[in-house]
Amino acid sequence: MTFVWRSLADVPADLGPTVVTVGNFDGVHKGHQAVLAELVAAAHARGAKAIAVTFDPHPKAVHAPDHQPELITGVDDRVERIAKTGVDGILIQDYTMDFAMATPEEFVRDFLVGGLGAVAIAVGSDTRFGRGNAGDIETLRELGTKLGIGIEIVGDAAAGHDGARRWSSTWVRELLDQGDLRAAADILGAPHRLRGTVVHGQKVGRQIGFPTANVDVDAGFIPRHGVYAGWLEVVGAGDNAAAAALIGERLPAAVSLGINYTVGTEGLRVEAYVIDREWLDLYGAHVILDLIEWRRPMLDFGGLDGLIAALHEDVAWTRTVLNLC
Repeated sequence: MTFVWRSLADVPADLGPTVVTVGNFDGVHKGHQAVLAELVAAAHARGAKAIAVTFDPHPKAVHAPDHQPELITGVDDRVERIAKTGVDGILIQDYTMDFAMATPEEFVRDFLVGGLGAVAIAVGSDTRFGRGNAGDIETLRELGTKLGIGIEIVGDAAAGHDGARRWSSTWVRELLDQGDLRAAADILGAPHRLRGTVVHGQKVGRQIGFPTANVDVDAGFIPRHGVYAGWLEVVGAGDNAAAAALIGERLPAAVSLGINYTVGTEGLRVEAYVIDREWLDLYGAHVILDLIEWRRPMLDFGGLDGLIAALHEDVAWTRTVLNLC
């Protein structure tokens, strides 16, 4: 079981010795997973607990709000993916300007050692920390000697493979912008995921034989607009009994993401047509969408007849991609 804490005050005083790593871990891609695996191994070797510290909001949202990255995963999915690496605890640190003012030594001495009981710290080779990102690996080694704690440096954990480009959250965002969901999933180690709440739409889909769940996305990077094959899963039903009966069931779906030019909608719409199901009442339910593959951009088909024909083709393609036929 992995414990999740929202502040240092929530961490048990009797937690015992720990090995700690720190990072944003956006997407928890394979580079992050390598660091976390090293963390767990180092903790086990010392008879200590493995603790990952991550931040919410992203530091750039505090330091440069006009240039903050659109996050690949929301906090819930980030925590879920970190937990899968076998860590014992995850601290989601509220990132504020006051927190950012700690010097490198204050951060390590007071926060990691004093607050979390760290006997060792495991980080990637490009780690920066403390006020103004003044601390680096050499700083950390010096502090390790001064404070009597071990320092585990995970080589180039994000180096990729066979000489490929270095794994990074930036690369994942580029692939998602291009609609290359397969390549993004390879780096992430899992399909790209969106989360949101099912809301009422114009109900055009129901009128033409393709009823959709309109998802108001609240977490996850919005990839290239277009039609996708994916899976929908209800993770929270609210007061909807019909949705509650579907919790945990993965439902195959053809997903359109973007502007529906044919029927004149405005703004981003994320609509999932669940295959081989009658209309599902999912209103108010919180759902996840795992996007598997991009098919085509959003197009104006000139009328409903053209749109209906295209939707039949999209569903047939989705069946093939998801191995439903």
